[in-house]
Amino acid sequence: MNSEYVQLCPDVFVHPDYAESLKQMHLDTLDAIFAFEGGTALVKKELTHWRSRTEFVIGNPPQRCFMKRYVGPPRMTQLRNWMAHGRKALTAMYDYLPCRPLEQASVGTYQTIAYGGRWHGLFEDRSFVILLEIPKAQSLEKQLPDCLTRSPLESSQTERVAFIHSLADFVRRFHQTGYCHRDLYLCHIFYSAANGFSLIDLQRAFQPRLCRRRWILKDLTQLYYSSPGDVISRSDRLRFYLRYCQKERLMSSDRRFIRQLKRKAWRMADREIRRGKEVPFAK
Repeated sequence: MNSEYVQLCPDVFVHPDYAESLKQMHLDTLDAIFAFEGGTALVKKELTHWRSRTEFVIGNPPQRCFMKRYVGPPRMTQLRNWMAHGRKALTAMYDYLPCRPLEQASVGTYQTIAYGGRWHGLFEDRSFVILLEIPKAQSLEKQLPDCLTRSPLESSQTERVAFIHSLADFVRRFHQTGYCHRDLYLCHIFYSAANGFSLIDLQRAFQPRLCRRRWILKDLTQLYYSSPGDVISRSDRLRFYLRYCQKERLMSSDRRFIRQLKRKAWRMADREIRRGKEVPFAK
């Protein structure tokens, strides 16, 4: 158990700042948390039957938060998680475990309000995590900063370059922790002018012991793929890559890496185009 969290019951750990609020909502036992039907269910086609997401408000002043619940994850899914992350843990814990090392590396992410769960023999029975909304921030998929979206006549090139460089620095710091995200799309990077960048949806993030370059390629391809081509120019992408690698010009190895990245992005795009979906980078 993290010493920063208090134990409300054998299966529930809570950040002290939110313990009283959860008690007032009667969310202080594992059974109560899984019986909770308040808030708004966030339904996605991709969500399997054994996991759910709920949005609700906590505290005074009210703060929006998100609860992820997992009931009886398939055993093969649990085994794959243990192997990928290099440790046995409850499914919900993978949202929480990367937060401290990322915080220490100045990589912003969400605040974990509470977490917990229960084992049934060797395998997990159920687990949950409650995450606080990142305040005054919006995902880059929904809203890019003005310095990118204004017309060239209205926008400052200095501002544009500074933003691209700061995003590259953020992604590089994240990778320097040893973690790879595996879902590094713009929808998972939040930004506010006041607080900079934050990373969400860390459930799949892990520290690869083998083939690390492959997973970095995957992350950067996802970022490239989700960056809209009608806003992010080729020059922006090149500036990002050079800043990320901390280089002034491309070497032959960089050109090979970029060719791999583009091939991978187009393989992803081909699948989406066949389904009739829009491909962001190809706009």
